[in-house]
Amino acid sequence: MEHSRYGDDFEIGDVYTTACITVTETHVVNWAGLTMDFYPLHMDKEYAAKTEFGERLVHGPLVFALAVGLVGSAGFAGDAAVAWLGADKMRMLAPVKIGDTITVVVEVIDKKPTSKPGKGVQVWRYTVKNQRQESVMVFDYTMMFHMRTETLNQ
Repeated sequence: MEHSRYGDDFEIGDVYTTACITVTETHVVNWAGLTMDFYPLHMDKEYAAKTEFGERLVHGPLVFALAVGLVGSAGFAGDAAVAWLGADKMRMLAPVKIGDTITVVVEVIDKKPTSKPGKGVQVWRYTVKNQRQESVMVFDYTMMFHMRTETLNQ
């Protein structure tokens, strides 16, 4: 099968930036309903006002999901991805508040062949930034890709 992109198209050090999205009250309420995560820091305005943050925060897993969605929507990988293999070294670096606007900067940080012909594994570092260009979340996203060649050039 012919693909629009292949893992061979990506080199260590390549950097991509997504579009932005403003995280709204609707995102937070829908996420809570979907996941059953009604923790008061996310859902109770009066409770959150008494915390060190002074207001409600966006769920960390929602920030992760939005980051994955922003990268997928950007289409950087085309149809090269075979499978998602996991996320590692995830850290929440700063709070995301309702009304914050986030974007994702992606850097290709590792690539290696697999035992399967025509397949390779890559690690892309996702750094989620807010409207002030502060890093709010970082994680390493590992995917298997279709390759044109049998081995990756290191």
